[in-house]
Amino acid sequence: MPPKKTTETPFPKNVSQKALPGGKTITMRSNGKASEFHDTSRGLTVHHGLNGSQRTSIEDSNHNRTVFQKGRPGFVQHPYSYRGHEFVQRTYFYHGHAYNHLYYGYPYRGLYLNVYGPRYYYAPGFYGWAYNPWATPVIYGWGWAGNPWYGYYGYYFAPYPAYPSASFWLTDYMISADLQTAYAAHQEAGEVDGSPASSGSPTLTPEVKQQIADEVKSQLALENQEAALQTAQADGNPGSSGIDRMLSDAANGKQHVFVVGSPLDLVDGTQTECALSDGDVLALRSAPPTDAKIADLVVLSSKGGQECQKSATVSVSLEDLQEMQNHMRETIDQGLQELQAKQGHGGLPVAPPSAQAKPSESQYASIAPPPDPNVAAEIQQQSQQGDQAEKDATAQAGPGGGQ
Repeated sequence: MPPKKTTETPFPKNVSQKALPGGKTITMRSNGKASEFHDTSRGLTVHHGLNGSQRTSIEDSNHNRTVFQKGRPGFVQHPYSYRGHEFVQRTYFYHGHAYNHLYYGYPYRGLYLNVYGPRYYYAPGFYGWAYNPWATPVIYGWGWAGNPWYGYYGYYFAPYPAYPSASFWLTDYMISADLQTAYAAHQEAGEVDGSPASSGSPTLTPEVKQQIADEVKSQLALENQEAALQTAQADGNPGSSGIDRMLSDAANGKQHVFVVGSPLDLVDGTQTECALSDGDVLALRSAPPTDAKIADLVVLSSKGGQECQKSATVSVSLEDLQEMQNHMRETIDQGLQELQAKQGHGGLPVAPPSAQAKPSESQYASIAPPPDPNVAAEIQQQSQQGDQAEKDATAQAGPGGGQ
């Protein structure tokens, strides 16, 4: 029988769970295929997405973590301490390239969240230039014409014809980066995407894009506040920088928008399992109860097919919600770096002298340990171990426990 739905872990209809010795469980879909394998003793979870994605995560009690995703960035995470606060460094690996991001470790509602912390902060003049409207809207050529991802997702996304401020430019930068990643995973990992429409206006409407641009502007203001704390050599507040504040905002009637950065399997209000993928958009309109580990959000935009329907209410774990905000901030920071480098070129306005100063390294980044030199090998090894553990458990489960 399907397990009872709880406020922590919502289960869809026609899903069952089989418990195995040693703290192992296999969650099965009605088609007889495994949805998720979990081994509590090893901190191991292998999730098989509705769209064909696979994500393997191994985490120990010290918050060391390894994540592998077919066709997508994986990472190795290690904690370190700064001024008595725990931070973590993630070394990502994707297409032969390694890069790093930093996060505040943050206990919240019985969970352990990782809240993004920028490695570099800009001068106030740059944040002001990025936050406020430009003197006149500008036309910018992205150079996407002829790229397969752009043609494939033409039914879903179209760039703005002109940009009145950086928040609109950063919105298109973020959505286009998400769709490029989704298209690559679709090709490399065999993921199933939404069904492209043959005609009509893009699914991602101007109204939803405006809400994304407003959220980008809000995140820019947040980073400017953090930069001021860095200048004053004051400690940051991961609660204020993360979803704690966003949930508080929702309790006071302020909506926040989240852009999906990697595949998610969720449960809607009819207890039906549905998928979301990179570039889909959710709105947080009300805060969950103070003891809840999930939040209800409304789907503003999705790509059709087996994806969650527009206007559906879906349950999202607070961990996934924090990772979505992290993804937005990470992509915004990448866009800010490109925006500063390209100001005055390609149609972008010239930034004032106060906005052209080089960014300064954050204090917690300056003492971070070096990147993991063996990230690719570690991710591959942990992935293989996870696959083997799942195969062994599937065999142990017997009929009905396979993929």
